Amino acid sequence: MKKRLPTIFLMILFAILMLNGYGVQRFPKPEFESGYLQPETLQPTSRAEILGMLDVIVLAVSMAVVTWLVLKKRSRTGVFWASLFSLAYFGFYRQGCICSIGAIQNITLAIFDSSYGLPLTAIAFFILPLIATLFFGRTFCAGVCPFGAIQDLVSFKPQKLGTRLNTVLGLIPYIYLGLAILYAATKSDFIICRYDPFVGIFRFNASFGMFIFAGTLLVSGIFIARPYCRFLCPYGVLLNWISRFSWKHMTITPTTCIQCRLCEDSCPYDAIDMPVTDKNPESRSTTIRKLILICFLVPFLTVLGGWTISRMHETLAGVNGKVSLARTLLQPEKPTDQPEQVEVTAFKSSGIPAARVYAEASVVLKHFYIGSWVLGCFLGLAFGLTLAFRMVTTYQPDYTPNKGTCYSCARCVDYCPVGGNELTPDKT
Repeated sequence: MKKRLPTIFLMILFAILMLNGYGVQRFPKPEFESGYLQPETLQPTSRAEILGMLDVIVLAVSMAVVTWLVLKKRSRTGVFWASLFSLAYFGFYRQGCICSIGAIQNITLAIFDSSYGLPLTAIAFFILPLIATLFFGRTFCAGVCPFGAIQDLVSFKPQKLGTRLNTVLGLIPYIYLGLAILYAATKSDFIICRYDPFVGIFRFNASFGMFIFAGTLLVSGIFIARPYCRFLCPYGVLLNWISRFSWKHMTITPTTCIQCRLCEDSCPYDAIDMPVTDKNPESRSTTIRKLILICFLVPFLTVLGGWTISRMHETLAGVNGKVSLARTLLQPEKPTDQPEQVEVTAFKSSGIPAARVYAEASVVLKHFYIGSWVLGCFLGLAFGLTLAFRMVTTYQPDYTPNKGTCYSCARCVDYCPVGGNELTPDKT
């Protein structure tokens, strides 16, 4: 049966692609190269609203089904088939738009710009997975997100990276999330959409650079399971935080762990915490010294991060169109044989005085200065807390999934010889 899975999947995918030609494009493809701005839609059509609600319904039902498969049925096979459906629908049919990852930018822009009309679909796609994660762990990642599904298909020989390398690479999503929020809040750019590696694959129109980027992720995904999810996804940062407080969460064994160690190497994401059987692995004096160090280190790294990134605010602001135009106007006249930039030509034809451009750019720079301080403090705090958690050792008698980094994919449950199906609420 397992040998027939790829063939069956290709047949389903072909059928979805054939139906895609009859679909309605509810979310226009973003255009970043030509300079053309999409006109604002004042009143969406009723059909577009209905189809948008259909997306939300499919999202909610998919999360409910995957959660049931993970927590109740404990079925890796069921999760696999659910992920194929999500890849076909949210990926190739809906062409990766709208997605929970990109919705971070819509939510941020709506918070900082009251004139921005936030689509209800964006709100739903942002909030629903977070709510589901708070109650049941990261089942959205397990079988609903098309980005995770497409990476799972190529994960043939996943290798372990080790705790230290996982920790270092795991800080990259915090940087990505912070920059995405900064640029969206300052109305500079939607970098998550601009550098989305898989949307071009879903739409069959990826540029050469993005095709290479996506191809690199997929090829590396053969040996490093879900590289985008683990080391790039900004939405995964939020899911990681919330999942740590989840009411119920997938467990490797449905009852009591018998320490058979069969699951020890089953997780391709290094998300299984090994047992720590000694309740007091360190002396009291060592514990106190670590606590003092953490209390000093975390605030210090937070302030240091804010100060460091704030020194870079002018460089970061270069992405903003107003700042870029102001810098271009301040430059000496270029030789006549060099073509004039489109932005400069549009500015000259508009009749707007240069002083106004400089004033607007100055305001943007101030916003970037404040935002850079916040971004730096956020990154410093994330780095400091990561070090703090690495220094703390807690008693743990069983092999358990790490509630933050576990994707609830249910791979490990197949390795557990203990019987039983139903998962009891996690009280930890």
